[in-house]
Amino acid sequence: MNLNLHFLKERPACLLQLDCVPNWADLSKAEIEDIKEVFDLFDFWDGRDGMIDAVKVPDLLRCAGMNPTIKVSLKHGATKKAGEKQYKFDEFLPVYQAIIKEKEGGTFADYMEAFKTFDREGQGVVSAAELGHVLSGYGERLSDEEIDEIIKLTKLHVDLDGNVKYEEFIKGVLEGQPK
Repeated sequence: MNLNLHFLKERPACLLQLDCVPNWADLSKAEIEDIKEVFDLFDFWDGRDGMIDAVKVPDLLRCAGMNPTIKVSLKHGATKKAGEKQYKFDEFLPVYQAIIKEKEGGTFADYMEAFKTFDREGQGVVSAAELGHVLSGYGERLSDEEIDEIIKLTKLHVDLDGNVKYEEFIKGVLEGQPK
């Protein structure tokens, strides 16, 4: 494995601290190249200085096929305001790795169990209005526009009574997530 250790030129004292040497063994060369390509695109639109603003980390990760919550992104180095922090690629990789390892999402069974609490008659359906309420009122609250986009992307079918099959909805959402 050939690691790019040019950061040591800038911080030679780092050699004395083993914990500061990046551990990229968990990432394949292809993964590093893929995220570097996305990083470079963001850098291109952000001044071509080899750095990206930390406020753009969540957007960069979404472009890379990930869907971290705002909470997870902030926990691992994103910022809420532009100009607070900048990342070089070598500094960004540990952020990327930490977010990959973060397991905040639930499983299919977890989501099914949660939706069953709203399914009063045990028919496998919830009202579309209630689905919208759940998406906008719990967890990472979504806007009406985001809810509409999710419904569109999952190709959710609303029946004549205004109900949706939540199993289909959950499958549609999970299929859109990276494997």
